[in-house]
Amino acid sequence: MNTSRVGAIRLASQIIASSDASKTANCLVIVPSIHIADVEGLSKHSHVILGAQNAHWEESGAYTGELSIKMLKDYGVKYLLVGHSERREMFGDTDQNVAKKFLLAIKNDIKPILCIGETLEQRENGQTLEVLFAQCKAVVELAGIQSFANACVAYEPIWAIGTGKTATPEQAQETHKALRNWFAEQNQDIANNLQFLYGGSMNGTNAQELLSQPDIDGGLIGGASLKAEEFLKIYSLAG
Repeated sequence: MNTSRVGAIRLASQIIASSDASKTANCLVIVPSIHIADVEGLSKHSHVILGAQNAHWEESGAYTGELSIKMLKDYGVKYLLVGHSERREMFGDTDQNVAKKFLLAIKNDIKPILCIGETLEQRENGQTLEVLFAQCKAVVELAGIQSFANACVAYEPIWAIGTGKTATPEQAQETHKALRNWFAEQNQDIANNLQFLYGGSMNGTNAQELLSQPDIDGGLIGGASLKAEEFLKIYSLAG
């Protein structure tokens, strides 16, 4: 929930103008819903892909204040965050509702980015993988493992979001590898091709070491994405 309209247009314009369109890495901006129309106009004929931060799990109906996935699709949205830790913690998104959003996105040809993560208490209690696997399992049970052929998974340790803390590259890699192995137990081909993004305070300083890990395929950038120069530095290190 950042940027004014002018600020959003400026930030998107800087990213579109300065990022390298020849790179193989995708460049995605996931903007507040009220700015989607403006950013769509800027990104429509560029290499930058448009994403949304949230949508409802129903197609339509009496859900005042909510946005449907079909509404977002009308504005050129290609990706959708589902299950971000702030949505889970502050707004009551359960594993089941996250799974419904994921499935509805797939049905509407929008690529979901499934966010999963553990709290500091859960990590200290040795529950990290138990929590992450349960969050993934809820989606697989509803949408099926094949749905992940058109999805991404973003690991965001909750204790490292907006705190300036980050998992060490070794910790992040260990968790990403465990996640890929879990998906391989469901379907090896899906696991081999699934993109795993790291979403715990990645910035221009730590991005290179994180992105060099074999099972970290990209980043879900938070605070660093609000400064075009910082975001572009991370992007320059990808792919």
